[in-house]
Amino acid sequence: MKVLSPAEWRPLADAHAARVDEFLEPHLARRADQVRHPVHDFLFTYYSQRPAQLRRWHPGHGVALEDAGAYAGLKGYAAEEPVTVSDAYVVSQRPLVEQLHRLLTATAARPPQFGCFGLHEWAMVHRASDVDGGTRHDWPLRLGQDGTDAVVESHRITCSHFDAFRFFTPTARPLNTLQPGRDDRPAFEQPGCLHAGMDLYKHAFRLTPMVPSDLVADCFELARDIRVLDMRAAPYDLTDLGVEPVRIETTAGKAAYVEAQRGFAERGAPLRASLVAACEWLLAVAGERSVAQNS
Repeated sequence: MKVLSPAEWRPLADAHAARVDEFLEPHLARRADQVRHPVHDFLFTYYSQRPAQLRRWHPGHGVALEDAGAYAGLKGYAAEEPVTVSDAYVVSQRPLVEQLHRLLTATAARPPQFGCFGLHEWAMVHRASDVDGGTRHDWPLRLGQDGTDAVVESHRITCSHFDAFRFFTPTARPLNTLQPGRDDRPAFEQPGCLHAGMDLYKHAFRLTPMVPSDLVADCFELARDIRVLDMRAAPYDLTDLGVEPVRIETTAGKAAYVEAQRGFAERGAPLRASLVAACEWLLAVAGERSVAQNS
């Protein structure tokens, strides 16, 4: 067990807060003014972690903090001094850790695919004028409804990510060459998928406070950057927000999208590996503690 004094851990906590505040402060200001942002709000509407939770620093299991009474009441922490994430909490999270380990290792073992061109967002608005509620965002379509429908219908749709596929319109779902389901993610997830890259953030914060916050912040920043590409390649006209489109309906746009997609896959690979290693360590800890409790 590594023990950190207040002089050691408080600067780390402050640095983490300052790092994420670069994104959080504009988001919170917009929220206070009731101004929606179709790109950046996603990280706090689709994902369940609240800004205050992201801002709070955690050292991860195996590190104890002196004079850290505020942590003693937080989920996962033991009340003893120095304060640390308890072994009992790690044991209780074993099913989650096993689930994430299966998904992450299966995804990492699969070769990345770069032929989707971000068409999942287009499939979510295919013939949306015929669907109750219309489009998912209150922004105009760059090519109009007919032009958007034509792009979807003239391309091969290959979405492998269930949490994107489930938002396809009824007319678009049969056009997808894959039919991923809620419970078979390890059979479909692949590391070239933008949403699989963004979901590294979700996996990291679900492992909080057992993993260190620098890993969570790394995954958050990757998700933040991927989301920008995701919406730049979407069918919406977001130029009023300063979001220039990647015109994936053109040859040049497809090439630009694939180049960026490859870059994100390369950024995501070491983060996924770190999460796999964290899961394996936590499973070892949980196994050792379970044996000790039963002996």
